[in-house]
Amino acid sequence: MVNDTIISTLSTPENTPINTSPWYAFKLWSEEEQKVTLSLTYPENINHRYHPKISSDGINFVEIDSSELFIAKKTVEEKIKTPSATIRLSISPDTVWISAQELITTSDNKQWTNELSLKPFITKSKAGESREGKPIEVLRIGESDDKAMIFVLSRQHPPEVTGYLAMKAFIETISSNSEDAIAFRKKYNTYVFPLVNPDGVDNGHWRHNMGGIDLNRDWEDFNQPETRVIRDFANKKVKENNGKIYFFVDFHSTWQDIYYTIDPEQKGNMPGLVPALISETGKEFENYNPNVKPSPGTGKRVTSTSYFFYEHGAESLTYEIGDNTSREFVKKKGEVTAEKLMKLLLE
Repeated sequence: MVNDTIISTLSTPENTPINTSPWYAFKLWSEEEQKVTLSLTYPENINHRYHPKISSDGINFVEIDSSELFIAKKTVEEKIKTPSATIRLSISPDTVWISAQELITTSDNKQWTNELSLKPFITKSKAGESREGKPIEVLRIGESDDKAMIFVLSRQHPPEVTGYLAMKAFIETISSNSEDAIAFRKKYNTYVFPLVNPDGVDNGHWRHNMGGIDLNRDWEDFNQPETRVIRDFANKKVKENNGKIYFFVDFHSTWQDIYYTIDPEQKGNMPGLVPALISETGKEFENYNPNVKPSPGTGKRVTSTSYFFYEHGAESLTYEIGDNTSREFVKKKGEVTAEKLMKLLLE
């Protein structure tokens, strides 16, 4: 409390160096109803990133009205910096939640996976444990023999909620009763790790796991238990049934919608699948030009996408969703991507 009406917060990362994803989530209440000014501040050289969300129940979040939000801006070496933000709020004995993005924790994810696994063709199991001993869950969707598989990851980076929401829509479409989904599940099994970094999510981390490591830079050395769990699970599935992973997608969030792809000159188990998928998905949205950024074909396996491509031949994609992308569009894009993928893989 700076004074009776001004509250200042300081959000700090779990460790440094770190990518700028300054997360915050907290509750506010007051003995009496009053108006306050809330200041969101960060360490030096860290910029405000997330448009704050507000909730009365911790479940349903909406963006704070832009008229109540002021983002400080200054120019440093011809670059615009946003070192802090200020919010005008009304608080009372009724709790309000303020969060950088929708608050989706391991318990929220568990509720979703429990509901989904009630379907007869979906099973949920524990593939391993995080550094803190939290379960790393995997969903198996399909009725195939594992000769043909796809793998899906989400939440390697804790704050990347929009990627998680796109993943949910994608998986729910594969799990639907559409004609293509039923046929797809008979030919392909889908393995989903919806929350790769449970420790980081529940501890409010900006980027890393409890080992202080960016998990999506650990797919060559495998120093962290979370990446080892997924590596060992995938290797076991391929070896047990002499199977192939035909497609891999890792859902993330960043400043804008981007597809990070493998160099198209590199050939995997189904050459041309990813470019066709992006093209077909883009056709469904008016005035939408997909932002595609191929990575150089170096053979390095630092990220999950490069690992699954160079190790398993899976046509691989890092699927980035913008922080502020319309949630309706996020859902629709996830659904359409799944629909187009199933059609392409069934051809």
